[in-house]
Amino acid sequence: METELLFEMSIELEPPIMLAGTPLGDRVIIYVKGGKFKGPRLSGEVLPGGADWLLTRSDGVTVLDVRIVLKTGDGDLIYMTYSGVARPEGAGLAIRNAPMFSVSKSSKCAWLNAVQAVGEGEGSPAGVTYRIYEVK
Repeated sequence: METELLFEMSIELEPPIMLAGTPLGDRVIIYVKGGKFKGPRLSGEVLPGGADWLLTRSDGVTVLDVRIVLKTGDGDLIYMTYSGVARPEGAGLAIRNAPMFSVSKSSKCAWLNAVQAVGEGEGSPAGVTYRIYEVK
């Protein structure tokens, strides 16, 4: 599989809302404070208001369900969703995800509508960092 870097992204997070002991595991909701992304073809900010809806299973693996909005330097809005898994690694988390994008057809970034991406990242209590790649 061939990939190409789309961007690197850092996200600042609010304190988590914990719903421990649900039948499927521990539910955690974490709202996004903001952040930034930068890559060869696009860069900008991560807008506040998105969130991570997480499920930590009994085996320690966390299942991701994330929805955020990116705003490019040109003002284009990009709706980014991804699922994936995070597993404990050292003092943080090792994260693997599969982002998809939704962009206005009139946007300069409309090409993202046809992109399947993969990502890798690290998490800490303060936030997460990712490297997002386009699958060619």
